[in-house]
Amino acid sequence: MPPTSDYVPAGAELSRRDRIYAFVGILLALFLGALDQTIVATALPSIVESLNGIERYAWVVTAYLLASTVMVPIYGKLADITSRRTLELWSIVLFLGGSFLCGLAGEFGPLPILGDGMNQLIAARALQGIGGAGLFAMAFIVIADLFPPRERGKYQGYTGATFGIASVLGPLVGGFLADNGDVLIPGIAGWRWVFYVNLPFGALALWFVLRRMPPLLPPSRGRLDLVAAALLLVGLVPFVLALQLDRRAFPWAGPVSLGLIALTVAGIAGFVWRTRRSDDPILDLDLFRLRIFSTGSAAVFFYGAAFIGLVAFLPLFLVNVLGVSATKAGAALIPLSMGVVFGSTVSGQLVSKFGHYKPFMVGGGLVLAVGTFLLSRMTTATPFWEVTTYMVICGLGVGPSLPLFTLAIQNAVDVRRLGQATSASQFFRQIGGSIGAAALGAVLAVTLMSHLGPEDMSLLAAGGEGARSTAAVSPAAREAFAAATRNMYSLSFGFVVCGWIATLFVPVLPLRKTFGNAPGHGTEIGAAQGQPIEPEVEPA
Repeated sequence: MPPTSDYVPAGAELSRRDRIYAFVGILLALFLGALDQTIVATALPSIVESLNGIERYAWVVTAYLLASTVMVPIYGKLADITSRRTLELWSIVLFLGGSFLCGLAGEFGPLPILGDGMNQLIAARALQGIGGAGLFAMAFIVIADLFPPRERGKYQGYTGATFGIASVLGPLVGGFLADNGDVLIPGIAGWRWVFYVNLPFGALALWFVLRRMPPLLPPSRGRLDLVAAALLLVGLVPFVLALQLDRRAFPWAGPVSLGLIALTVAGIAGFVWRTRRSDDPILDLDLFRLRIFSTGSAAVFFYGAAFIGLVAFLPLFLVNVLGVSATKAGAALIPLSMGVVFGSTVSGQLVSKFGHYKPFMVGGGLVLAVGTFLLSRMTTATPFWEVTTYMVICGLGVGPSLPLFTLAIQNAVDVRRLGQATSASQFFRQIGGSIGAAALGAVLAVTLMSHLGPEDMSLLAAGGEGARSTAAVSPAAREAFAAATRNMYSLSFGFVVCGWIATLFVPVLPLRKTFGNAPGHGTEIGAAQGQPIEPEVEPA
């Protein structure tokens, strides 16, 4: 294995123009994955009505989330041992294949093994999730190959802007296609275009990656520990699944939930045991002894838990308390997205210019804390314009917060562990979001049950129009939803505070202006064992 200080990524040998072309291909692929997370939700009511699968409604989301979450660490390891362009291509192909199969779900009636159209859709969504995990994981890894850390901030800021734009377009495009897509080609249901629309974007991304991206070979070759990978899946799949189950049907103390938790503990314990004995681990556990990795991972975990509350639960308040339409409730997320776009882009540019990331991390966390605190004070009398203002504040806080942790971790770790460290950061954010959704959902359910009588709860559980209009929801129900919202965002505020405290302990290293490892960087294991690291001194 060559010394990592001598390793120079293949991206360093590219012209500026070719690097930008490769970067555009990565952004297109990332846009695909980000758009899919929001575009499908708007069309889900039409999908389940067409496929007669209302009882499996949640599984369309859960299948994608499950696959995309558990595969992220594996992609990170593969990126450290094989061509990153090859992984990017496979990710796009799997995602597009899953999208195409989602669009075909139910077209040919029941199929062997899979069964009806709803089951076909769920299976195709899982395949989409496997590809989607690669789209997200590989984006930040490839960017690290294309640009040195000092320049990387502004490009990672563009990834945040890509997420923001996709989250704005997703609900709008999804709703439009679901309602009007059948006029594009008569005979094809409009909701199918929600998946088919991925194909032209994916083809363009494939062209950029094939034509403009070099192989981007890793600094060393290795192998994927299949036993450890299997144990990791045994640990993660039941855990994510347990978080997504309907607690009314599967309470935490029930046999199904307890069995899944037992599998999780056994799988993770087995993974740790195997990893400590492996010469080529999927995730080098010594990374957790590096303070910038452990504190950064803790911060993104808590921020991920807080962020899910902004996008998943605010529409409930707007529809059931303020009485706005579902369309207007979806539009209320646009200010959040615009705040994310502005915050991530500007902070990325400033970090690249000045070379300091921590002030923007700390400042972004404070802004996010202010936004979530204001959300936790909302009542039935809070006007719509005030809610959108709070969402802008939250977006401005989220924008600089999440991308910069990836940058800080990449700047510090050994390039041989770049894929592992980068994907682990994204994994903790996704797990934080899953746990946050489960915790906030529990707070919502408990608060509503403590405030409402059986009649109101039955009305809400029915999910009809009465549960979506203040004209039909009683004043008591409105007050209950307002109280639940305050409790949920109080918990979100607590998540943000925990993430901000973790941020205070993130060490500061100068952002390198060159590729590869430099003095004071990439020797994190030695530092964790007590060997001093001299910080890199930038030339005047």
